[in-house]
Amino acid sequence: MKFSNFLFPASMDPNNDHRVIEETLREAQLCDELGMEMLWLAEHHFDGICAYVDPVTFAAALASSTKQIQIGFAVAQMSLHHPVRMAEQMSLIDNISKGRLVVGLGRGTAYNIYDYQGYGIDPAEAYDRLIEAEDIMIKAWTTENYEHKGKYWNLRLPLLRPRPYTKPHPSIVRACSSEEAMLGMARAGRPFLMNIQSNEVTKHRMDLYRKTMRESGFDEPTVANNVDNTWVWRNIFVAETDAEAKRLAMPAFETQQAFRSAMREKVYKEQGLLLKQETAPAARNQVSHSMLCGSPATVTEALAEIDKIGVGGLILVFRIGPMPYDVAANSIRLFMEKVAPNFRNKHTILH
Repeated sequence: MKFSNFLFPASMDPNNDHRVIEETLREAQLCDELGMEMLWLAEHHFDGICAYVDPVTFAAALASSTKQIQIGFAVAQMSLHHPVRMAEQMSLIDNISKGRLVVGLGRGTAYNIYDYQGYGIDPAEAYDRLIEAEDIMIKAWTTENYEHKGKYWNLRLPLLRPRPYTKPHPSIVRACSSEEAMLGMARAGRPFLMNIQSNEVTKHRMDLYRKTMRESGFDEPTVANNVDNTWVWRNIFVAETDAEAKRLAMPAFETQQAFRSAMREKVYKEQGLLLKQETAPAARNQVSHSMLCGSPATVTEALAEIDKIGVGGLILVFRIGPMPYDVAANSIRLFMEKVAPNFRNKHTILH
């Protein structure tokens, strides 16, 4: 099981944007120095939920300021991007990073109408735009004298430059918030990113993913490779003791949830609508499902339960809400020094 840091820094006051962005760069460099496998970047606009806003620009900064860690999107909101421009940008970052890029794509936010309004995009078009854009990007990377006539774009280009560093093109992964979307990836023989779910739902979906891939005719090595490149999301905080972890992490988590809830209430009051109505509490809002919190031994035990499920990696948010940088950095160090080594060789997992 691989480990990654989901760089998802909130900036609740616009006056703090510069500081939070600068600290997030430092957080990425720390993870690189400590030997973590992956960084993931988000995309949210106009609300402070993700301070750096644009994962493409931020990925370029990370590619030039880190040495070995992989960089991925979880995810780029493809409905807000022109596919040829995106293909060029991804190819450039793939070259700058010498093949460390993973292109994670999604339809776009299911919550914030401002993301679409700010870019002049109808949210009802988001999924169809994602499907068409992804196909264009792959063809642009791999086809000379490429022409495309579609629902949203009519394009003609001789040869996309620069050519991707990774052959035939950078790795692509799709975010799947629903079981139905995950099944689509299984039938296509592709890995996916899973949002925060309970361990029970995570196990159900991973078992169903493997079963569906086999029923679709994929052999065991292909199934295993795709599982190895599938990642699931959790929040995490590690301190020397369980009590210290809860003291530092829980207020930050509660503030984060209140901030996001207030934003959605504000959107509803101003717009009279929500893009997605929740009929039951989402797993991401429940500490028991979304937060791994405690001493190194406690967190190792919790991670061992997820490892039994069989996932490729964990997308871990270390800096929760308004948590100070130094507090999050200490959690990352403890994790990499006292937790992660237990999973480098499965025979050494603590029980």
